[in-house]
Amino acid sequence: MFNFFNNPQNVLHLSNHVLSAGLAMLLAGIYGAYLYDGHLSIVMLVAMHAMTILGPTLLKIGYVMRLLSQYRLSRGPIRVVA
Repeated sequence: MFNFFNNPQNVLHLSNHVLSAGLAMLLAGIYGAYLYDGHLSIVMLVAMHAMTILGPTLLKIGYVMRLLSQYRLSRGPIRVVA
């Protein structure tokens, strides 16, 4: 599993998915918690409010992953000097 994270191209691809999932969670949470006028159960309402917290968290994690992978891609391959 750690070999997956050693390749910056894989991390960049994963960060794009994490960013899009975070954005989708944030937008769905805002819509369900604040804009939807229909009746929601208390469980769904709590879930929508939780999504407004978890969505931005995933956005931040995805952005940091993206920055790290772009930095590693710009540096080139790591060479071991013996």
